[in-house]
Amino acid sequence: MSPWGQRLARWLPVLLIVGGLVFDISTPPSYTAAPFFSAAPLVAAPLSTLRSTTLTAVAAMAGEIWVVSYRSAALDYHESVTEIATVFVVALLALGINRIVRMSDAQLASVRDVSEAAQRAVLPTPPDRLAGLAIAARYVGARADARIGGDLYAVQDTPHGVRLIVGDVRGKGLEAVEAAVIVIGAFREAAEQEATLEAVAGRLERALQRERGRREGPDRYEGFTTAVLAEIPANGQSVLRVLNRGHPAPLMLTPDGGLCELAPASPALPLGMGEVASWPDRADETFFPAGSLLLFFTDGVTEARNLIGRFYDPSIRLRGRHFPGPGDLLDTLIEDVARHTGGAPADDMALLAVQRPLGT
Repeated sequence: MSPWGQRLARWLPVLLIVGGLVFDISTPPSYTAAPFFSAAPLVAAPLSTLRSTTLTAVAAMAGEIWVVSYRSAALDYHESVTEIATVFVVALLALGINRIVRMSDAQLASVRDVSEAAQRAVLPTPPDRLAGLAIAARYVGARADARIGGDLYAVQDTPHGVRLIVGDVRGKGLEAVEAAVIVIGAFREAAEQEATLEAVAGRLERALQRERGRREGPDRYEGFTTAVLAEIPANGQSVLRVLNRGHPAPLMLTPDGGLCELAPASPALPLGMGEVASWPDRADETFFPAGSLLLFFTDGVTEARNLIGRFYDPSIRLRGRHFPGPGDLLDTLIEDVARHTGGAPADDMALLAVQRPLGT
């Protein structure tokens, strides 16, 4: 829920009670304010704590009793009792609803804790520094449910330099996690053994093809993984190699506030779709100056929408900004996406940032 929505939810029960008092004072005795007082605890029940809901129910009952006393000369005894009983029964119902909602929230929170623990096991946090590079990673899960997503990242120091991958497996749940584990495992092995990024991508493609062969149903034909692989050579050269397989293009932020999108020269299909079409992979090489930051992300960032349906564009929102390090960049990005959407993201976000410090 957006901050504005949270404020409205917090004050709406109060407004209903006050509105009921004003309505009763300003209308003839034949009109009743009981619907206002009944609605107040019902509105508070799913959105507030048990204490707040109880206070709202007590305030609603007090308001109804005051109104009946104020109009006692004009109201029939049976009408008065009926109105008070109605508000009382609805207040009890609201307390029951609040209890059920809180129990459901506790169960969902427990499931989310398990999901997040599983996510951390699949995606261990990379070290802050690796081969002279500053590194930061974040995983932000969608709060719409507790399903584990298929977003992934991995960083590895190899004889060929620091190699990394950021990807997104199609789908959710255990099947997506299984595919993510396969991709990460194949990447770690291939990154050590293969001399080029192209060969690493080939190993990942074959691993996913084997995985597809053992599956049944739609996933046998529809399963795929978008991914971007990158390599920063170990010889100290200010060079970056990027191989993109259908994934959102990473961004490079330079010390002077510049920003460039590292779009592939030749677009390619995601990993696991080699049976549909196949052509040789080719990594793009670009200059990676000291002090620059690389930002890798999944489509949970670029597909985040605001209230009017406009997508989040990190290249526009981050251009001209300066960040002390990769962690600051990722934290700022997460906060900015939350402001854009007005709340939690609708999809998982896997984020990875790498900085070549000045003097390297």
